[in-house]
Amino acid sequence: MNSEQQYIDFFQSQKQAFDKLSVPAVNAMREEAFAAFQRQGFPVYNSENYQHTNIPELLGPDFGFNIGKTGQVANPFHAFRCFVPNLSPNVHFVVNDRFFKEEQNKNIFPEGVFSGSMNDFALQYPEIFSKHYHKLAIDGDGLAAFNTMFVQDGYVLYVPKNVVLEKPIQIINVLRGQVDSLINRRMLIIIESGAQAKILICDHSENEDIKLAVTQVTEIFVGENAVFDFYELEESSENTIRLTSNFVRQAASSNVMVDNIALSNGITRNNYNIALEGENAETHLYGMAITDKKERIDNHSNIEHKVPHCQSNQLFKYILDGQSIGAFSGRIVVFQDAQKTQAYQNNRNLCGSRECRMFSKPQLEIYADDVKCSHGLTTGQLDENALFYLRSRGIPVEEARLLLKFAFAHDIIEGIRLEGLRDRLKMLVEKRFRGELIKCKTCF
Repeated sequence: MNSEQQYIDFFQSQKQAFDKLSVPAVNAMREEAFAAFQRQGFPVYNSENYQHTNIPELLGPDFGFNIGKTGQVANPFHAFRCFVPNLSPNVHFVVNDRFFKEEQNKNIFPEGVFSGSMNDFALQYPEIFSKHYHKLAIDGDGLAAFNTMFVQDGYVLYVPKNVVLEKPIQIINVLRGQVDSLINRRMLIIIESGAQAKILICDHSENEDIKLAVTQVTEIFVGENAVFDFYELEESSENTIRLTSNFVRQAASSNVMVDNIALSNGITRNNYNIALEGENAETHLYGMAITDKKERIDNHSNIEHKVPHCQSNQLFKYILDGQSIGAFSGRIVVFQDAQKTQAYQNNRNLCGSRECRMFSKPQLEIYADDVKCSHGLTTGQLDENALFYLRSRGIPVEEARLLLKFAFAHDIIEGIRLEGLRDRLKMLVEKRFRGELIKCKTCF
């Protein structure tokens, strides 16, 4: 039996169980997503967009599902210590795919702001929810449909017009389990016109020896003149499979930053689909991966400039060592009417061993004639001249290598618009280069 068919059969036999712990508005999308998954299946390995990540193989094993959310879980507010502390008083925890509502009322938000469970939001704001949920992901590949079939709850941030959140929101995702498990997470973010917000997602794996796979779909709507920052920090285990699909729709004069930092992982695939649909919209898409051993990370981006006078900037950096594998595939599409577009894409990679591998494929599709667009790619090793210069100044060779790696990562870190995260990342990245990665602690 192929991997698609086992999940089709499982869904048909367990749909009522999935529905039981979700609200009708979430359940209403299951059948539509199921039909889409039956047509599409998982993304085909070695196809244009999935040349280096074999989704059917990764999700082929017989993973467990905790459909009924059974088992006792200690309150993570008391059982987890994050090493990005004091960033914000607005902290949420998600253990596997269970959103913890405990202590949620201690968060202080301006009137009208919602930050919490997707099921609760769907009940309190049914019209807003139905207008946005699964409206971007519906055009995704089979992986997004797969997530929609099985998701039971999720996280929603809703910021009404002209409301500014002064403090960022931190969401701490913790993967844990005693058996190999598949977890499906969902996020819906709605930033209305003139509003501003920042979110940091921290991903952690508690169990180093258990295989945990997670699919995550995030839909982000950013209104006119709105500003939104979305940061992800991955510190998972070698046995973690993380498959994310991120969809962003921007209105006129909006400004969005999406930034993903992977400090430790197993196998990671991140999809970014961003549509600039209003004039003077601006997008910043950044990513950095530090890998060694047999870690693998694959980033794919698709940015669509649909109207004139918009700007996008992409920068992805990989620092690879050991037998790790990195992949980047980026596509910028400039539509025929999108004159005066400025779109820039750059992928830079540093290989620290003979065994590591990097695959890169930047692409431009331009159908307008008055644009400024470029893409670039460099892959190499540490600059021997720079290394010699540092050593000639009395700096030991390993310390010199560390300094050059840190300099390579500098512009990604400095580009972060969240000061507390930027400062903390400098320490975490340095520790990672020294082989002293500090992982957040659990005491469940």
